[in-house]
Amino acid sequence: MMWIDAHCHIWALSRGDYDWLDQSDPALGPIAQDFGPSDLRERMDRTGIGRAVVVQAAPTEAETHWLLAQAAGAPHLAGVVGWVDLTQTDLAQRLSNLSANPALRGIRPMLQDLAPDWLASAPAPGWADALIAAGLRLDALVRPAHLEALAQVMASHPDLPVVIDHAAKPALAAPPDDPRHAIWRAGMARLAGETSACCKVSGLLTEMGAADLPHARQVVMPLLDQLLEWFGPERLMWGSDWPVLRLAGNYADWQALCAEWLASKPEETRTRISGANAARFYGLDDVLTGGMS
Repeated sequence: MMWIDAHCHIWALSRGDYDWLDQSDPALGPIAQDFGPSDLRERMDRTGIGRAVVVQAAPTEAETHWLLAQAAGAPHLAGVVGWVDLTQTDLAQRLSNLSANPALRGIRPMLQDLAPDWLASAPAPGWADALIAAGLRLDALVRPAHLEALAQVMASHPDLPVVIDHAAKPALAAPPDDPRHAIWRAGMARLAGETSACCKVSGLLTEMGAADLPHARQVVMPLLDQLLEWFGPERLMWGSDWPVLRLAGNYADWQALCAEWLASKPEETRTRISGANAARFYGLDDVLTGGMS
């Protein structure tokens, strides 16, 4: 099984719907530029990553259509996680229309910017059933404060496939007494133990902020071991979060750090986390059957 990048982005700033990506903010300088499929392919080729799942970065259906069009011309893009307004009364039809394109594998509301209970209260009635009927998964872009509500939603919709993006963004740059640490540990342990949620090993360097690799290794390795203990080898999947990753590190270093962590694990664990789990979760049939373009 090849390595699969289960979480990365491409964007074209001229599209104009990336409101969070303020080009005047010096802190965002490393990512305030266009990144297309060929830019991603270059990083993948250097690190031996075979396929990738691209994830929405704008809360518009227009971007979802753009991502699907990009994937149509880029065989290394195995699937797309898009966006749709979950509050619309015609949600089922919208999802049906979008999922007619087989490249669409999931939907991601940008929950980190919304109230913790938004998913339980705001979407249209039947939203989870509509996702399931369309054959789509839910990418949960959440922070520690959202985890309790996410567990409640999953308890109400046990058949909805859910993956937690970026391990729910633990507060890795915060001091040890920050209350978010306890909230994160309790919430992730509950989701792992009481639900079928999967978890992406991605975005962790960004949560640390800029850091040298030895320090990143000291922080990240124990965290990865904890996630593996909670979720097991069947429900973790690797992702880069590139190009957001550029705010704190680079593609090759993050992949190498995770490969180092996996090196001591059983072969089946390595195979699952590096690619097989992403292929299974997102239903990447050509990857599951061994095909590759």
